[in-house]
Amino acid sequence: MQNQVSDHNSSQKPDNSWIAELGRTIVLSIVLALGIRTFVAEARWIPSGSMEPTLHGSPNQWEADKIIVDKLSYKFSHPQRGDIVVFSPTKELQQEQYQDAFIKRIVGLPGEKIEIRNGKVYINNQPLLENKYLAPSQRTVTDVCTSGPQPPFLSKPVTIPPDSYLVLGDNRGSSYDSRCWGVVPRENIIGRAILRFWPLNHIGGIDKSPLYTQEN
Repeated sequence: MQNQVSDHNSSQKPDNSWIAELGRTIVLSIVLALGIRTFVAEARWIPSGSMEPTLHGSPNQWEADKIIVDKLSYKFSHPQRGDIVVFSPTKELQQEQYQDAFIKRIVGLPGEKIEIRNGKVYINNQPLLENKYLAPSQRTVTDVCTSGPQPPFLSKPVTIPPDSYLVLGDNRGSSYDSRCWGVVPRENIIGRAILRFWPLNHIGGIDKSPLYTQEN
């Protein structure tokens, strides 16, 4: 009777091509994911309440809104008033030991004169209508600037430098923003918030228009 030849004695080598293919697929997937996150879009969560009620923030990321940040569109177009942007700390914020990214709404564009009068934002001497996202009781003042540079940046009218933007939180009573420390250089802007994907019952786009309309 002929003896059966065991596998490990066989001269035929096992086919491991599927392992190599799986490895290549995994590596490619990681490279693509990193490329998308670096150049196209990335997910972030809102750690504070400075953008309430537009975006809900919490130190617990599972209780906070989670968003998609578009990192590509500003390669081909300029940031616009009303955009909600994520940006890395400016030099002024770095001096205050801030390291994590901020999220705020663009209010002032390069070359514009910005000032605060009677609890309202004025651009080139014209008041802005902000009732699309600010509660009627909300007032924009510099009293919230109890830390950082003194006097606050917007304690007097300022003209926005080239390639820089003035940003404010929607929760004006609890937002550490441009009123206090100054403008954001364009090079610091990571991208624009375009989509909320968490919580599931609030999935949808983050609309910026027609939020900022000058009053007549």
